[in-house]
Amino acid sequence: MDLWLKDVAPSTGLREWYGHDPAKHEEFVRRYRAELAQDDHAEALAKLRTLLEEHPVTLLTATKDLSLSQATVLADEV
Repeated sequence: MDLWLKDVAPSTGLREWYGHDPAKHEEFVRRYRAELAQDDHAEALAKLRTLLEEHPVTLLTATKDLSLSQATVLADEV
């Protein structure tokens, strides 16, 4: 791992609320996208977009079901 852009991750509160519960996924996506639009996340998201213009980027996640992962939401945002 070359770089950890901690501020593109969902907040601790959002992650704990979600808990990868499939029933909460749609609301999680909405809330996570709202977080990504906030100033403290926007700078890190812009950095990620810049990196993507320069070379391939691999997003890491520990989830067992990628369809429920924040990485999937993040990939859609960049």
